[in-house]
Amino acid sequence: MIRVVFNQKGGVGKSSITCNLAAISASKGLKTLVVDLDPQGNSSHYLIGKAVQDIDHTLFDFFEQCLAISSQRKTMEQLIQPTPWDNLHVLPAHRDLESLEGKLESRYKIYKLKEMLQEQAKIYDQIFIDTPPALNFFSRSALIGAERCLIPFDCDAFSRHALGQLLGNIDEMRTDHNPDLTVEGIIVNQMQPQAKLPQQLVRELLAEGHPVLSVHLMSSVKMRESHQQNKPLIHYVPKHKLTGQFIALFEALSKE
Repeated sequence: MIRVVFNQKGGVGKSSITCNLAAISASKGLKTLVVDLDPQGNSSHYLIGKAVQDIDHTLFDFFEQCLAISSQRKTMEQLIQPTPWDNLHVLPAHRDLESLEGKLESRYKIYKLKEMLQEQAKIYDQIFIDTPPALNFFSRSALIGAERCLIPFDCDAFSRHALGQLLGNIDEMRTDHNPDLTVEGIIVNQMQPQAKLPQQLVRELLAEGHPVLSVHLMSSVKMRESHQQNKPLIHYVPKHKLTGQFIALFEALSKE
């Protein structure tokens, strides 16, 4: 299964959701790969514990080779990095990815990521793709290459207003490039169950027929702590309520 976690708005928890679902997948014995397409490299740093500029082999090498610029070609086995946890690997981002975007766009390399993902899907049981907070070459490549899309939603008015455009962009990508892409669900993130606005927004989304997933993720300082420790919640605080919510979310997705 190839899933992309996508939202054009920043700060909605894409990296946290990507990495924690992937870590749970790996903990259940599934060979799991995280593909980090965001030049900020938050997922890469979270799981490897290194800043992206300190990682030797990254997605930059892959895309550079797509342009036939590099004289020394690296295999995917060289680019994919291990993490401290069994069954969990990362294809890291690099801060210089953006410098390749114009060249990749102009030479129509939009399907190269899909080709690579399909090859890796023969090796990995689960692939999770983290994306930049923009509809650019890299996020479009991910939407073309994925089978399912998860949309983090952080329960504020700005996210509510942007959701229609976001779903429209995904539908356009499905129509033009990837008819197999399914919006698997909207993940309500950083939920404060006692606050009225989040509850109202969720009710509105459900009333409009949007695919809001039944498991909501609470807001917790433990998430920030897990980032600082470079440990996904399942390894940092396995008994915490938020960890349990992530496990329930993964199990709900697995049943579909």
